[in-house]
Amino acid sequence: MAERIPTPAEIKRWRQYLADERAEAAVYRDLAKRREGEEQQILLSLAEAEGRHEQHWLNLLGSHAGPPVRASLRNQVLGLLARRFGSVFVLALAQRSESRSPYAGDVDATDAMAADESIHEEVVRGLATRGRIRLSGSFRAAVFGANDGLVSNLSLVVGMAATGVSSQVVLFSGIAGLLAGALSMGAGEFVSVRSQRELLDASQPTQITLTAAKSLDLENNELVLVYLARGMSHEAAEHRAAERMGQFTCDCDPSLSLQPENFEAADEHETLGTAWGAASSSFCFFASGAIIPIIPFLFGMTGVGSLILSCVLVGVSLMGTGAMVGLLSGASPMWRGLRQLAIGMGAAAATYLLGLAFGGVIGG
Repeated sequence: MAERIPTPAEIKRWRQYLADERAEAAVYRDLAKRREGEEQQILLSLAEAEGRHEQHWLNLLGSHAGPPVRASLRNQVLGLLARRFGSVFVLALAQRSESRSPYAGDVDATDAMAADESIHEEVVRGLATRGRIRLSGSFRAAVFGANDGLVSNLSLVVGMAATGVSSQVVLFSGIAGLLAGALSMGAGEFVSVRSQRELLDASQPTQITLTAAKSLDLENNELVLVYLARGMSHEAAEHRAAERMGQFTCDCDPSLSLQPENFEAADEHETLGTAWGAASSSFCFFASGAIIPIIPFLFGMTGVGSLILSCVLVGVSLMGTGAMVGLLSGASPMWRGLRQLAIGMGAAAATYLLGLAFGGVIGG
């Protein structure tokens, strides 16, 4: 039977698939260069799988493969980011890209290839999750701190402007809102982290069992109560108490032993690093967002034009923070950005209307 000659539409589609497979394999190889150990091997295995898909399209194209064509814009951007950054955001984008594979509905792609793409999405999701966990705390503080500054200070500015006060008063109100909010955020984070550390310290077992054991009444051994209170079973508590009383020569379950050096290191990190770091980060993130609504007033703008520009600047920033959240979560950056925009502008509109109402009451 003569070999079927593919149609021009098929050739075009297959060549695009070929280009995209090559681009995706390159992305995984570039990401692997910035990883090591298990993560690196996983990424290289994904690149190898994309190479098998590439070979499938080469076999179908045969002599029609022709010169390489450009990958889709999405894969071009992904490749650029992978080469330059290699961050969790790139993995999140790769996860989203794998979820959009057209192979499930294409008769020229094998069932195995469609299944591969589904599995790739889950593999990349797992890798991205590791990165999300690593940066979740700092990222959350950055996004929500900046977002709080944007929304609260824009609401303050438009609310004050709606009352009819001068632009100078609006500016001073915005600066006061920036400083008050940033200091409040910083103080709140400091107290929160220090309080959490103090609660953990109060719950941490001491080594009193080592020093008091030799003087305990053997007939009324309260050492068992210590271990019961720490969550051991009655049998384990009695055995542990017997070890401490010297009835056994072995430390039969070292995992139950207190490791004071670990707690000291953790305490030093938490009390000296994390509490002050969280406070300063929250202050800076809030201030970076809160300064944006007052930029037009800082440059001497007045009237409705200053309010419009302030809303535009904040709107762009809200879209940006929403898009970052969307990228990191593997969701649509556009919809996440629009959601942030709607929430922020809704809050500003509400305070503007309240400002108009208060201004009317005061003016009347």
